[in-house]
Amino acid sequence: MDMNWIAIGDISDIPLRGARCVKTPQGKIAVFRTAENEVFAIEDHCPHKGGPLSQGIVHAKAVTCPLHNWVISLETGKALGADEGAVRTIPVRNEDGALFIALESLLMAAE
Repeated sequence: MDMNWIAIGDISDIPLRGARCVKTPQGKIAVFRTAENEVFAIEDHCPHKGGPLSQGIVHAKAVTCPLHNWVISLETGKALGADEGAVRTIPVRNEDGALFIALESLLMAAE
């Protein structure tokens, strides 16, 4: 299946250990940049109470939800520790700093 890669800006638009929110037809996507310059994209709502993960604190390859401190893996989208739940992860491509997300995966998951 061909991915539909959508340009979402440059890695320099996202601060280290920060996030940026991208609005798509399927909802908001949070794009994170780790301290190691890795980029991950997940749905921008915590599986617990829908908190805005893009406003959470990034540490290692996880984000802590600003509402109730749930920790979500940026790699798998799963809640870590004793909490249960998950958000969808979205494929990200970094081409010399230009970032792209694949929206086909969201369309497929929504069907």
